[in-house]
Amino acid sequence: MKIIALESSAITASAAVTEDEALLAQSFQNSGLTHSATLMPMAADLLKNTGLTLEEMDVVAVAAGPGSFTGVRIGVAAAKGLAWPGDKPCAPCSTLESMAWQCAHMGGEICAVMDARRNQVYCARFLAEGGALARLTQDRAIGLDELAQEVRASGKPQTLVGDGAVLAQKALEEAGLPCVLTPPHLRYQTAWGVARAALELARAGKLVSAAAMAPSYHRLSQAEREREARA
Repeated sequence: MKIIALESSAITASAAVTEDEALLAQSFQNSGLTHSATLMPMAADLLKNTGLTLEEMDVVAVAAGPGSFTGVRIGVAAAKGLAWPGDKPCAPCSTLESMAWQCAHMGGEICAVMDARRNQVYCARFLAEGGALARLTQDRAIGLDELAQEVRASGKPQTLVGDGAVLAQKALEEAGLPCVLTPPHLRYQTAWGVARAALELARAGKLVSAAAMAPSYHRLSQAEREREARA
């Protein structure tokens, strides 16, 4: 199964082409450039350099959230644009699960975290065994204190992955809880992780159409929160 995957949920941007669990090509940027200007050219260059065409892709995958509201919207819109002409099935992947796949080989409990601001993180925890992932929690936005309480109840060391890993490490270590950071080259969101999560969705029969694919923000935007507060 050939998958083209996009990741633009945070400051990094990447695109990847995979076949089953094998990575054929990936482009990654942590330059701070606007994703709307970089994501589609990255995808087009990958296909060109691998000698593959969009028509040969079986699935279009994207990190559908949580993450930056703008970044997630850009990624989902780009994926829809790739999928629509050929009516390709789509995989709207959890950003957090996609990150967890990047260190599933390490085993143990994995805590995928993204900085959600306002002293909160987007977070999901997983158990990695034999190269497979099992969910311990759903994706959600929680406070760092709440995360520390949850980890304390688990009693297990946590492998931290994601752009909020350093933030979570500080909170957990201050609470006296064991944790370890993934190395920098595995820590940030990548399109390979999205493709790997997409493969699981495909195997479970959970692909959707381009029309049905939508972002999963897991929290109201700042404008919506301010409007609620005024009301």
